Amino acid sequence: MKIQIINGPNINLLGKREPGIYGARGFEDYLQELRQRYPDVQIEYYQSNVEGFMIDKIHEVGFDYDGIVLNAGAYTHTSIALQDAIRAIKCPVIEVHISNVHKREEFRHKSMISCACQGVICGFGLDSYRLGIEALLAL
Repeated sequence: MKIQIINGPNINLLGKREPGIYGARGFEDYLQELRQRYPDVQIEYYQSNVEGFMIDKIHEVGFDYDGIVLNAGAYTHTSIALQDAIRAIKCPVIEVHISNVHKREEFRHKSMISCACQGVICGFGLDSYRLGIEALLAL
């Protein structure tokens, strides 16, 4: 099984950016744990602060991979283009968020991509990614 994790803007700053919300740990360390936990799953990782590059990656893997775990960051709340990209591909997409977006600012309560995703997981810290992988494995 092949799963692509795609992280959007500012996720490259995990461990440095607002640790009270996002934690004090970088994603690369957590990624190693995921790969050890799921040795039979090929887990690829991509991060970009550029919406178009994220769309390109979705197009690139969306017909060959078994699933995508997507944390679109702030693009979650603004990007019809990401929604269209998700709808255009064949593999399921799980939307994840580290924080519980519903306990945060009002503008974060609306996702433009949820309607195109298989499901949404939020509020479990980095463990949201593990739960996303578990959801894909269960499909």
